[in-house]
Amino acid sequence: MSVTLLTGCTTFDNFKKAFIDKPEDKSATIEIGVFEPTTGVDSEAAKAEIKGIELAHDKYPNVNGKIVELIYGDNASDIYAAETAIKDLIAKKPAVILGSYGSVYSMVAGDYILDAKIPTIAITNTNPLVTKNNKYYFRVCYVDSNQGDLLARYVLEEKKETTAGVLLPKEDDAAMAMATAFTDRMKVETENEDAITVYENYKAGAGDFTKQLKAVQASGVKSVLLPGAIDDAAAIIKQAKKMKLDVTFLGDTQWSTEDFRSLVGSDANEKNTAFISFVSADAKENAENENTAGFIEAYYDKYGSGSEPEDATALGYDAYTIALNAIEKAGADKNGNAIRKVLDGEYSFEGVSGKINFNNMGDPIKTAYISTWKNNIMISIYTIEPTL
Repeated sequence: MSVTLLTGCTTFDNFKKAFIDKPEDKSATIEIGVFEPTTGVDSEAAKAEIKGIELAHDKYPNVNGKIVELIYGDNASDIYAAETAIKDLIAKKPAVILGSYGSVYSMVAGDYILDAKIPTIAITNTNPLVTKNNKYYFRVCYVDSNQGDLLARYVLEEKKETTAGVLLPKEDDAAMAMATAFTDRMKVETENEDAITVYENYKAGAGDFTKQLKAVQASGVKSVLLPGAIDDAAAIIKQAKKMKLDVTFLGDTQWSTEDFRSLVGSDANEKNTAFISFVSADAKENAENENTAGFIEAYYDKYGSGSEPEDATALGYDAYTIALNAIEKAGADKNGNAIRKVLDGEYSFEGVSGKINFNNMGDPIKTAYISTWKNNIMISIYTIEPTL
């Protein structure tokens, strides 16, 4: 991927001066659109993103002395409703739009956003088509192929292994994108076309994965990429444990969620699972970064210390603060193109999920973390810095 080196990191002190210390001009507001499914089948999953946006808004309610107003566009978890919702939201002329949960709704909105020239920041959309050929769409999460590449780097750099395996669900484009990036990195770095020793397909929801796991066992590999739905991943990990396979299964950011942990239970541990997480578990605990500390403080104040924020909540928080930073840097000229140029130019921000830059595709250049589950608690085991 062609990437431009970006500089000019925004410090917390500068951020605080711009968004906290300046007096509010209550006669003026700046609108930020929240394009999310607040109703329908995806509304529950979208809550984590919305939580992050609203936490950041509570903490940073103004920019350049003006009050920030969140305006909502409910796409109702439906592609047809999404078209109406984005039109209505654009008509209110927000400076920036955040969202949506669900790549398909963001893709429906893409052409309208491009025509309106309103910079938009997706939060957990991993489909590369969201930002493709759209200079007004950005994202703060990795795409599917990035995650496969990062997991290959973990196998090569940290585990020092030169072979690996892949178990792939049939007819799953996102899983295929991750698997392709993983196998490409393994083959290139090892200069070995046979670096992927075992490559097995399975039918999603099959329930029994004996054939595939026996192939893994016979191959002798110690690391196996496992893209696809989390229910299948959990079932495979459970069955592999019963078969006493000495294998580490590699997964995407979905494995960092409570939904995955509840599915796999105590069968996931530091020996058999490793996955991408956008926020370091250590950062959540230690909060050495001041922006992270602010996020953790805001989260616990609102939701109590008995629950832990999900990655999507941290990313929603980052998306909002990046939007404010871009608005502030655009100065008096706050049209969409001026704000887009800030995001697309020499721009860097130290967020909860690490330092974030955007490449020329609108995708993030950022730190990634490899994590695992230990005694039902997520811990970070390896940090991967971006390749610039």
